[in-house]
Amino acid sequence: MAYYDLISEVIDLIKRYEKESGSPGQEGYLFAQWMTEHYKKNSDQPVSEPEWDGKSNGRSADSVINTSLVHLYRYAKLNAKAAIANTSFSTPDEFIYLISLVSLGSMSKTALIKLNVHEKSAGMQIVNRLIHNGLVEQAALDSDKRNRMIDITSKGTQILNECMQNIKKASSDVTEPLSYLEKMDLIRILTKLENFHESKTRTVS
Repeated sequence: MAYYDLISEVIDLIKRYEKESGSPGQEGYLFAQWMTEHYKKNSDQPVSEPEWDGKSNGRSADSVINTSLVHLYRYAKLNAKAAIANTSFSTPDEFIYLISLVSLGSMSKTALIKLNVHEKSAGMQIVNRLIHNGLVEQAALDSDKRNRMIDITSKGTQILNECMQNIKKASSDVTEPLSYLEKMDLIRILTKLENFHESKTRTVS
């Protein structure tokens, strides 16, 4: 397809998007989401099943997905460790806890630990290291003196900002081969999985 044919197709899609969405915004990601759904609905192509190691011997898709998630976690952890080399952080979990506080504001120790899916003992060790290094501070709740509200300090904010460029680079390296649309699809899939397991964990607890 020549470039002008592709441009013409995109223009037609934008016109259809404006008509179907009613009150469209100008955000590119909204149009990209709509375009993905449009092609899914109007594609006559059957969903192709990829090949994977062990498939011919009966290895299931569930096994492949679980293994890939574990491997990707390890790759992400290696990148994160490289990003915090020669900083005040001793583990990637520490800057992830700080990012949680910056994004969502102060919260209780329990909420912060649960948000990052840690067991209580492991989460408390991370919080205590952050307190010891002056990166977060704690205050007792009036309603529950046993639980403490955790907030990031100015020192924590400064150190996090100093490392943020390296942290962003480490994150982008993990998803480097994916296109924008692939990233959006992956976010939807991973969010669905996380929401399921979070709900399941709440039910059990």
